[in-house]
Amino acid sequence: MNGNPLRAPTRYVVSALFGAVGIAHFARTETLERIMPPYIPFHRELVLASGVAEIAGALGFAFGREEVRRWSGLWLIALLLAVFPANVQMAVHPDEYPEVWSGKATLLVRLPLQFVLIAIVWWAMQSDAQTSDSAPGTYAKPVPD
Repeated sequence: MNGNPLRAPTRYVVSALFGAVGIAHFARTETLERIMPPYIPFHRELVLASGVAEIAGALGFAFGREEVRRWSGLWLIALLLAVFPANVQMAVHPDEYPEVWSGKATLLVRLPLQFVLIAIVWWAMQSDAQTSDSAPGTYAKPVPD
C-alpha cells in the first residue's frame, strides 16, 4: 500500500506558503525587521537570509527527491523554531502591532499554531512509500521488478 494520498498535495501547499512568506521577506523587509526581538542583532540581514532560507526550503520540499524533501522538511522545521522568538515578541507586545487583525488574540493563537505547522511539515516530509504495516518513521524499500 502506498503512503497517504494527501501527503504530496500537503507538501505543495506548505511549500507555496513558505515560498510566499519567503518572498515577503524581500517585499516587506522593514515590516519583518520590526517584529524581531531587540536582543537579536542584524535584523535586516537575518530577515533577508531567512527569506532565502524559506524559499530554498520550499523548493526542496515541493520538488526534491525523497532525501532532499526530508532534509528540506527538517530545514523548514528549524526555520519555524528560529522565528518563534519573533512570534513571542509580537504576542508579548501586541500594542506595538496595531495593524494585526484582532490584535492580541491573533498574536496569541499564532504561538501554538507554529507547532501545528511543525507537525504538518513533519507529517508531509515522510516517505510516500511508507506502508501501513511499517513501523512509524520507517520506510518501505522498493521491491525490485
